[in-house]
Amino acid sequence: MKRLCAAAAAITVLLSVGGFAQTRQKGGGDVTGEYELVTGWPQNWCGPGYVIGSTAGIWAESPDRVYIFARGCLPQLENPGDLTPTRNASGFDLSQKDPARHPRWDHIFNVVDRNGRLIESWEQHNKLFVRPHRILVSPYDPERHVWLVDDGAHALFKFTRDGKQLVQTIGTPRVPGNDETHFARPTDIAFLPDGTFFVSDGYVNTRVVKFDRNGKYVTSWGMRGEAGKETRPYYMNTVHAIVADKNRRLYVSDRANHRIQIFDENGKFLDHWQGVPLPYSLLMTDDQFLWSASGQTQKFTKYDLNGRLLAAWGTYGAMPGGFWGVHQFHVDSEGSLYTADVHVGRPQKFRPRQGADRNRLIGAPTRAVNATATR
Repeated sequence: MKRLCAAAAAITVLLSVGGFAQTRQKGGGDVTGEYELVTGWPQNWCGPGYVIGSTAGIWAESPDRVYIFARGCLPQLENPGDLTPTRNASGFDLSQKDPARHPRWDHIFNVVDRNGRLIESWEQHNKLFVRPHRILVSPYDPERHVWLVDDGAHALFKFTRDGKQLVQTIGTPRVPGNDETHFARPTDIAFLPDGTFFVSDGYVNTRVVKFDRNGKYVTSWGMRGEAGKETRPYYMNTVHAIVADKNRRLYVSDRANHRIQIFDENGKFLDHWQGVPLPYSLLMTDDQFLWSASGQTQKFTKYDLNGRLLAAWGTYGAMPGGFWGVHQFHVDSEGSLYTADVHVGRPQKFRPRQGADRNRLIGAPTRAVNATATR
Protein backbone atom coordinates (compact mmCIF):
# COMPACT_ATOMS: atom_id res chain seq x y z
CA MET A 1 0.00 0.00 0.00
CA LYS A 2 2.84 2.42 0.88
CA ARG A 3 4.45 1.78 -2.51
CA LEU A 4 1.18 2.47 -4.26
CA CYS A 5 0.74 5.73 -2.37
CA ALA A 6 4.29 6.82 -3.18
CA ALA A 7 3.80 6.02 -6.84
CA ALA A 8 0.53 7.90 -6.90
CA ALA A 9 2.17 10.96 -5.33
CA ALA A 10 4.81 10.96 -8.03
CA ILE A 11 2.28 11.01 -10.83
CA THR A 12 1.35 14.42 -12.23
CA VAL A 13 -2.20 15.15 -11.23
CA LEU A 14 -4.59 15.82 -14.09
CA LEU A 15 -7.64 17.94 -13.59
CA SER A 16 -10.60 17.64 -15.89
CA VAL A 17 -11.86 21.18 -16.59
CA GLY A 18 -14.74 21.32 -19.03
CA GLY A 19 -13.75 17.89 -20.30
CA PHE A 20 -10.20 19.05 -21.02
CA ALA A 21 -7.14 17.67 -19.22
CA GLN A 22 -4.94 20.22 -17.51
CA THR A 23 -1.59 19.62 -15.79
CA ARG A 24 -1.36 20.90 -12.21
CA GLN A 25 2.07 22.43 -11.78
CA LYS A 26 3.85 24.07 -8.86
CA GLY A 27 4.42 27.79 -8.79
CA GLY A 28 3.40 30.20 -11.51
CA GLY A 29 1.64 33.55 -11.44
CA ASP A 30 -0.93 33.33 -14.23
CA VAL A 31 0.71 36.28 -15.99
CA THR A 32 -0.57 35.34 -19.44
CA GLY A 33 -3.51 33.17 -18.46
CA GLU A 34 -3.89 30.01 -20.52
CA TYR A 35 -1.54 31.38 -23.20
CA GLU A 36 2.17 31.55 -23.81
CA LEU A 37 3.75 34.56 -25.50
CA VAL A 38 5.22 34.12 -28.97
CA THR A 39 8.49 35.99 -28.52
CA GLY A 40 9.88 38.19 -31.25
CA TRP A 41 6.50 38.61 -32.92
CA PRO A 42 6.14 40.68 -35.01
CA GLN A 43 9.45 41.69 -36.49
CA ASN A 44 10.17 45.41 -36.09
CA TRP A 45 9.29 46.91 -39.47
CA CYS A 46 10.28 50.43 -38.35
CA GLY A 47 14.01 49.76 -38.67
CA PRO A 48 17.03 50.57 -36.48
CA GLY A 49 16.48 53.27 -33.87
CA TYR A 50 12.69 53.10 -34.09
CA VAL A 51 9.91 50.96 -32.68
CA ILE A 52 6.31 50.34 -33.69
CA GLY A 53 4.14 53.20 -32.47
CA SER A 54 0.84 53.19 -30.64
CA THR A 55 -0.97 50.10 -31.93
CA ALA A 56 -4.71 50.66 -32.25
CA GLY A 57 -6.05 47.79 -34.32
CA ILE A 58 -5.34 44.12 -35.01
CA TRP A 59 -7.30 41.50 -36.96
CA ALA A 60 -6.36 37.92 -37.87
CA GLU A 61 -7.75 37.24 -41.32
CA SER A 62 -5.86 33.97 -41.11
CA PRO A 63 -2.77 32.74 -39.22
CA ASP A 64 -0.65 33.88 -42.16
CA ARG A 65 -2.45 37.16 -42.80
CA VAL A 66 -2.70 39.33 -39.71
CA TYR A 67 -3.66 43.00 -40.13
CA ILE A 68 -2.10 45.61 -37.82
CA PHE A 69 -3.18 49.29 -37.74
CA ALA A 70 -0.49 51.37 -36.02
CA ARG A 71 0.20 55.04 -35.52
CA GLY A 72 3.55 55.20 -37.28
CA CYS A 73 6.99 54.63 -35.80
CA LEU A 74 8.49 56.14 -32.63
CA PRO A 75 12.11 56.67 -31.58
CA GLN A 76 13.41 53.74 -29.61
CA LEU A 77 13.78 54.30 -25.87
CA GLU A 78 16.94 53.34 -24.01
CA ASN A 79 14.78 52.44 -21.02
CA PRO A 80 11.25 51.41 -22.02
CA GLY A 81 10.45 50.30 -18.47
CA ASP A 82 9.34 46.94 -17.21
CA LEU A 83 6.23 46.86 -15.07
CA THR A 84 5.85 50.65 -15.22
CA PRO A 85 6.30 51.96 -18.79
CA THR A 86 8.30 55.15 -19.23
CA ARG A 87 6.31 56.40 -22.23
CA ASN A 88 2.67 56.47 -23.22
CA ALA A 89 2.86 55.76 -26.95
CA SER A 90 -0.70 56.97 -27.55
CA GLY A 91 0.28 60.45 -26.36
CA PHE A 92 2.03 61.13 -29.66
CA ASP A 93 -0.74 60.52 -32.15
CA LEU A 94 -2.50 63.93 -32.24
CA SER A 95 0.55 66.20 -31.80
CA GLN A 96 0.65 67.12 -35.47
CA LYS A 97 1.52 70.78 -34.92
CA ASP A 98 4.80 69.83 -33.31
CA PRO A 99 6.90 67.62 -35.62
CA ALA A 100 9.10 66.62 -32.71
CA ARG A 101 6.09 65.06 -31.02
CA HIS A 102 4.58 63.42 -34.07
CA PRO A 103 5.47 59.85 -35.04
CA ARG A 104 7.30 59.08 -38.24
CA TRP A 105 4.24 58.58 -40.44
CA ASP A 106 4.89 55.33 -42.28
CA HIS A 107 3.92 51.67 -41.87
CA ILE A 108 0.42 52.58 -40.76
CA PHE A 109 -1.48 49.56 -42.10
CA ASN A 110 0.58 46.39 -42.20
CA VAL A 111 0.08 42.70 -42.95
CA VAL A 112 2.29 40.06 -41.32
CA ASP A 113 2.48 36.27 -41.46
CA ARG A 114 2.48 33.76 -38.57
CA ASN A 115 6.15 34.44 -37.92
CA GLY A 116 5.62 38.19 -37.76
CA ARG A 117 7.31 38.82 -41.09
CA LEU A 118 5.99 41.90 -42.90
CA ILE A 119 4.37 40.85 -46.18
CA GLU A 120 2.45 44.05 -47.05
CA SER A 121 2.38 47.68 -46.02
CA TRP A 122 -0.24 49.97 -47.56
CA GLU A 123 1.99 53.03 -47.75
CA GLN A 124 -0.06 54.46 -50.62
CA HIS A 125 -2.90 55.24 -48.20
CA ASN A 126 -0.92 56.88 -45.38
CA LYS A 127 -2.22 60.38 -46.15
CA LEU A 128 -5.78 59.27 -45.41
CA PHE A 129 -5.04 58.49 -41.79
CA VAL A 130 -4.88 60.80 -38.80
CA ARG A 131 -5.43 58.60 -35.74
CA PRO A 132 -5.92 54.90 -36.57
CA HIS A 133 -8.46 53.27 -34.30
CA ARG A 134 -9.84 49.89 -35.39
CA ILE A 135 -9.78 47.17 -38.09
CA LEU A 136 -12.93 45.25 -39.00
CA VAL A 137 -13.85 42.56 -41.53
CA SER A 138 -17.48 41.52 -41.68
CA PRO A 139 -17.81 37.74 -41.20
CA TYR A 140 -20.72 37.88 -43.66
CA ASP A 141 -18.78 39.51 -46.52
CA PRO A 142 -17.53 36.92 -49.05
CA GLU A 143 -15.11 39.46 -50.53
CA ARG A 144 -13.52 40.13 -47.12
CA HIS A 145 -13.34 43.91 -47.44
CA VAL A 146 -11.16 45.61 -44.85
CA TRP A 147 -12.79 48.42 -42.87
CA LEU A 148 -10.48 50.90 -41.14
CA VAL A 149 -11.89 53.25 -38.51
CA ASP A 150 -9.92 56.47 -38.03
CA ASP A 151 -11.31 58.59 -35.22
CA GLY A 152 -8.95 61.48 -35.98
CA ALA A 153 -10.17 61.60 -39.57
CA HIS A 154 -13.82 61.22 -38.40
CA ALA A 155 -14.34 58.57 -41.05
CA LEU A 156 -14.52 54.88 -41.95
CA PHE A 157 -12.58 53.61 -44.96
CA LYS A 158 -13.57 50.40 -46.76
CA PHE A 159 -10.85 48.75 -48.87
CA THR A 160 -10.58 45.71 -51.08
CA ARG A 161 -8.82 42.86 -49.34
CA ASP A 162 -5.55 43.58 -51.17
CA GLY A 163 -5.68 47.28 -50.34
CA LYS A 164 -5.51 48.35 -53.96
CA GLN A 165 -8.86 50.09 -54.01
CA LEU A 166 -10.69 52.35 -51.57
CA VAL A 167 -14.25 51.15 -52.16
CA GLN A 168 -16.22 53.43 -49.86
CA THR A 169 -15.85 56.20 -47.31
CA ILE A 170 -18.47 56.68 -44.59
CA GLY A 171 -18.43 60.08 -42.91
CA THR A 172 -16.81 63.29 -44.13
CA PRO A 173 -13.03 62.96 -43.73
CA ARG A 174 -11.45 65.49 -41.36
CA VAL A 175 -14.76 67.31 -40.84
CA PRO A 176 -16.42 66.44 -37.50
CA GLY A 177 -20.16 66.69 -37.00
CA ASN A 178 -23.24 65.01 -35.60
CA ASP A 179 -25.65 64.25 -38.42
CA GLU A 180 -26.29 61.70 -41.18
CA THR A 181 -23.00 62.32 -42.99
CA HIS A 182 -20.61 63.28 -40.20
CA PHE A 183 -19.03 61.60 -37.20
CA ALA A 184 -17.07 63.07 -34.31
CA ARG A 185 -14.30 60.58 -33.56
CA PRO A 186 -15.98 57.24 -34.36
CA THR A 187 -14.53 54.12 -32.79
CA ASP A 188 -15.91 50.75 -34.00
CA ILE A 189 -18.33 48.86 -36.29
CA ALA A 190 -20.68 45.90 -35.78
CA PHE A 191 -22.19 43.93 -38.68
CA LEU A 192 -25.37 41.91 -39.15
CA PRO A 193 -25.76 39.03 -41.64
CA ASP A 194 -27.85 41.13 -44.06
CA GLY A 195 -25.10 43.74 -44.36
CA THR A 196 -26.63 46.26 -41.95
CA PHE A 197 -23.93 47.84 -39.83
CA PHE A 198 -23.66 50.02 -36.74
CA VAL A 199 -21.01 52.57 -35.79
CA SER A 200 -20.09 53.58 -32.25
CA ASP A 201 -19.60 57.34 -32.41
CA GLY A 202 -17.56 57.86 -30.27
CA TYR A 203 -15.20 60.05 -28.25
CA VAL A 204 -17.03 63.33 -28.93
CA ASN A 205 -20.47 62.20 -30.07
CA THR A 206 -22.31 59.85 -27.74
CA ARG A 207 -24.41 57.74 -30.08
CA VAL A 208 -24.78 54.57 -32.11
CA VAL A 209 -25.44 55.10 -35.83
CA LYS A 210 -27.22 52.52 -38.00
CA PHE A 211 -26.58 52.14 -41.75
CA ASP A 212 -28.05 49.80 -44.34
CA ARG A 213 -25.89 47.42 -46.37
CA ASN A 214 -25.11 50.16 -48.90
CA GLY A 215 -23.95 52.65 -46.30
CA LYS A 216 -27.15 54.71 -46.28
CA TYR A 217 -28.00 56.31 -42.93
CA VAL A 218 -30.99 54.71 -41.20
CA THR A 219 -31.14 56.05 -37.64
CA SER A 220 -29.11 56.86 -34.53
CA TRP A 221 -29.59 56.95 -30.76
CA GLY A 222 -27.75 58.02 -27.62
CA MET A 223 -27.39 61.12 -25.45
CA ARG A 224 -24.53 62.70 -23.54
CA GLY A 225 -24.46 61.69 -19.90
CA GLU A 226 -22.48 62.60 -16.82
CA ALA A 227 -19.22 60.72 -17.24
CA GLY A 228 -18.40 58.20 -14.57
CA LYS A 229 -21.85 58.39 -12.97
CA GLU A 230 -24.46 57.32 -15.50
CA THR A 231 -26.92 54.52 -14.84
CA ARG A 232 -29.69 55.85 -17.11
CA PRO A 233 -30.46 54.05 -20.40
CA TYR A 234 -29.24 55.74 -23.61
CA TYR A 235 -26.94 58.20 -21.80
CA MET A 236 -23.35 57.47 -22.75
CA ASN A 237 -19.82 58.83 -22.49
CA THR A 238 -16.93 57.60 -24.68
CA VAL A 239 -18.83 55.14 -26.86
CA HIS A 240 -15.75 53.06 -27.56
CA ALA A 241 -16.75 49.65 -28.97
CA ILE A 242 -19.73 47.75 -30.35
CA VAL A 243 -20.45 44.08 -31.20
CA ALA A 244 -23.54 42.09 -32.17
CA ASP A 245 -24.74 38.65 -31.10
CA LYS A 246 -26.57 36.08 -33.23
CA ASN A 247 -29.93 37.43 -32.05
CA ARG A 248 -29.07 40.83 -33.57
CA ARG A 249 -28.61 42.45 -30.19
CA LEU A 250 -25.95 45.14 -29.85
CA TYR A 251 -23.49 45.38 -26.96
CA VAL A 252 -22.07 48.90 -26.63
CA SER A 253 -19.07 49.97 -24.57
CA ASP A 254 -20.14 52.97 -22.51
CA ARG A 255 -16.52 53.22 -21.50
CA ALA A 256 -16.40 56.25 -19.23
CA ASN A 257 -19.33 54.83 -17.24
CA HIS A 258 -17.72 51.40 -16.83
CA ARG A 259 -20.65 49.54 -18.32
CA ILE A 260 -22.07 47.76 -21.34
CA GLN A 261 -25.42 48.93 -22.70
CA ILE A 262 -27.47 46.48 -24.76
CA PHE A 263 -29.95 47.43 -27.50
CA ASP A 264 -31.95 45.74 -30.22
CA GLU A 265 -31.14 46.58 -33.82
CA ASN A 266 -33.63 49.47 -33.85
CA GLY A 267 -32.16 51.14 -30.80
CA LYS A 268 -34.56 49.87 -28.13
CA PHE A 269 -32.79 49.62 -24.76
CA LEU A 270 -32.75 46.06 -23.41
CA ASP A 271 -30.33 45.95 -20.50
CA HIS A 272 -27.07 47.23 -19.08
CA TRP A 273 -24.23 45.67 -17.13
CA GLN A 274 -22.71 47.94 -14.52
CA GLY A 275 -19.21 47.45 -13.15
CA VAL A 276 -17.45 46.44 -16.37
CA PRO A 277 -14.15 48.24 -15.77
CA LEU A 278 -13.27 50.71 -18.55
CA PRO A 279 -14.10 48.43 -21.53
CA TYR A 280 -11.60 49.40 -24.24
CA SER A 281 -12.45 46.66 -26.71
CA LEU A 282 -15.11 43.95 -27.09
CA LEU A 283 -15.17 40.63 -28.94
CA MET A 284 -18.21 38.39 -29.42
CA THR A 285 -17.24 34.74 -29.83
CA ASP A 286 -18.98 32.33 -32.15
CA ASP A 287 -20.19 30.33 -29.15
CA GLN A 288 -21.77 33.54 -27.84
CA PHE A 289 -19.66 34.81 -25.01
CA LEU A 290 -18.62 38.43 -24.71
CA TRP A 291 -15.00 39.23 -23.92
CA SER A 292 -13.86 42.69 -22.84
CA ALA A 293 -10.34 44.13 -22.61
CA SER A 294 -10.14 46.54 -19.69
CA GLY A 295 -8.15 49.76 -19.82
CA GLN A 296 -8.35 49.96 -16.03
CA THR A 297 -7.43 46.51 -14.73
CA GLN A 298 -5.58 45.48 -17.93
CA LYS A 299 -7.43 42.15 -17.77
CA PHE A 300 -9.52 40.22 -20.24
CA THR A 301 -12.94 39.44 -18.80
CA LYS A 302 -15.43 36.85 -20.08
CA TYR A 303 -19.19 37.24 -19.69
CA ASP A 304 -22.16 35.15 -20.67
CA LEU A 305 -24.91 37.04 -22.47
CA ASN A 306 -26.74 37.61 -19.21
CA GLY A 307 -23.75 39.60 -17.98
CA ARG A 308 -22.39 36.97 -15.57
CA LEU A 309 -18.60 37.18 -15.11
CA LEU A 310 -17.03 33.81 -15.95
CA ALA A 311 -13.28 34.42 -16.18
CA ALA A 312 -10.64 37.12 -15.87
CA TRP A 313 -6.89 37.17 -16.52
CA GLY A 314 -4.11 39.52 -17.58
CA THR A 315 -1.25 41.54 -16.09
CA TYR A 316 -0.30 45.21 -16.30
CA GLY A 317 3.19 46.02 -17.52
CA ALA A 318 5.53 46.90 -20.33
CA MET A 319 7.32 43.57 -20.03
CA PRO A 320 6.56 41.07 -22.83
CA GLY A 321 3.24 39.40 -22.14
CA GLY A 322 1.95 42.28 -20.04
CA PHE A 323 -0.67 44.79 -21.18
CA TRP A 324 -1.28 48.51 -21.06
CA GLY A 325 -4.39 49.44 -22.98
CA VAL A 326 -5.43 46.51 -25.21
CA HIS A 327 -7.25 48.56 -27.82
CA GLN A 328 -8.31 45.61 -29.98
CA PHE A 329 -7.83 41.85 -29.86
CA HIS A 330 -8.62 38.98 -32.16
CA VAL A 331 -8.25 35.21 -32.49
CA ASP A 332 -7.20 33.20 -35.56
CA SER A 333 -8.46 29.82 -36.77
CA GLU A 334 -5.70 28.03 -34.81
CA GLY A 335 -6.73 29.65 -31.52
CA SER A 336 -3.83 32.10 -31.28
CA LEU A 337 -4.65 35.42 -29.64
CA TYR A 338 -3.48 38.76 -31.02
CA THR A 339 -3.47 41.99 -28.99
CA ALA A 340 -2.86 45.64 -29.84
CA ASP A 341 -1.40 47.70 -26.98
CA VAL A 342 -2.27 51.32 -27.58
CA HIS A 343 -0.23 52.79 -24.70
CA VAL A 344 2.87 50.61 -24.79
CA GLY A 345 2.77 50.67 -28.57
CA ARG A 346 3.07 47.06 -29.68
CA PRO A 347 1.24 44.11 -31.17
CA GLN A 348 1.60 40.75 -29.42
CA LYS A 349 0.79 37.15 -30.29
CA PHE A 350 -0.08 34.40 -27.81
CA ARG A 351 -0.69 30.70 -28.43
CA PRO A 352 -2.70 28.41 -26.12
CA ARG A 353 -0.63 26.46 -23.64
CA GLN A 354 -0.60 22.70 -23.82
CA GLY A 355 -3.43 21.47 -21.60
CA ALA A 356 -5.05 24.91 -21.45
CA ASP A 357 -8.44 25.34 -19.81
CA ARG A 358 -10.72 25.98 -22.77
CA ASN A 359 -13.11 27.98 -20.62
CA ARG A 360 -10.44 30.63 -20.12
CA LEU A 361 -9.33 30.78 -23.73
CA ILE A 362 -10.90 33.44 -25.94
CA GLY A 363 -12.96 31.57 -28.50
CA ALA A 364 -13.23 32.04 -32.24
CA PRO A 365 -14.94 35.29 -33.27
CA THR A 366 -18.43 35.19 -34.77
CA ARG A 367 -18.40 33.27 -38.04
CA ALA A 368 -20.89 33.20 -40.86
CA VAL A 369 -22.60 29.92 -41.64
CA ASN A 370 -20.40 27.90 -44.03
CA ALA A 371 -17.45 30.22 -43.37
CA THR A 372 -14.19 28.92 -44.78
CA ALA A 373 -11.30 27.63 -42.70
CA THR A 374 -9.28 30.78 -43.45
CA ARG A 375 -11.14 32.48 -40.63
